[in-house]
Amino acid sequence: MGPRNREDIWIGPVAYEIALPPLLANLHNVFHVSQLRKYIPDPTHVLDVDDIQVREDLTIEAGPVKVLKVQTKNLSGKEIRTVKVFWNEKTQEMTWELEEFMRKEYPQLFA
Repeated sequence: MGPRNREDIWIGPVAYEIALPPLLANLHNVFHVSQLRKYIPDPTHVLDVDDIQVREDLTIEAGPVKVLKVQTKNLSGKEIRTVKVFWNEKTQEMTWELEEFMRKEYPQLFA
């Protein structure tokens, strides 16, 4: 397995050094392969990097946009409530999260 493109560098069997745009050059650019996914090119995936605000501690603020769905599952006789959270309009990212955690961290979603 080698680099995905000319700018990416294969560090070892489980790590890649990724070429980042100049605006993100201050971020650590070596990633474990478990954090990488195969990319299928799509012209609608072009992101405006001006929208990204990197903090001094090199983190990026991200928060949920809205809760799309609530579901209850019974696991070993215990009810577990989860919510489908819509995180990002540009990437259309959605994940299932524990409702209890989301209510605690993001109460504004349930107002």
